[in-house]
Amino acid sequence: MHTTICLGVFGVMLAMAGHAAAQDAAAGEKVFAKCKACHVVDKDQNRVGPSLKGVIGRSAGTHEGFKYSKAMAEAGKTGVVWDEATLTTYLHDPKGFVKGTKMAFPGLKADADVANVIAYLKQFPK
Repeated sequence: MHTTICLGVFGVMLAMAGHAAAQDAAAGEKVFAKCKACHVVDKDQNRVGPSLKGVIGRSAGTHEGFKYSKAMAEAGKTGVVWDEATLTTYLHDPKGFVKGTKMAFPGLKADADVANVIAYLKQFPK
């Protein structure tokens, strides 16, 4: 029993270390090129999608001046805040995470791409 618990804890630590090591902002910038047609990160300028400057820590559906879908606005009202966990889930499957989102992008399939994009977004706080 004790050995099983220790192995489980070790496995979680190893997985967390692997996730942290996968975060590479420079690689994330390259992946973010897929997003640039709709989003900017370096200024508060909405395009087809909202500005992502300062997205970390922002409630979903709340960037000023952007007309969100009802589903995204409701997600924010019910407590969805963009952090590493919520962005990871959303970036993998936007329409699965917020059913009714206007975002047409199908999502990023590779865990490393998602982690790297998040690392890139972290460079642009509010």
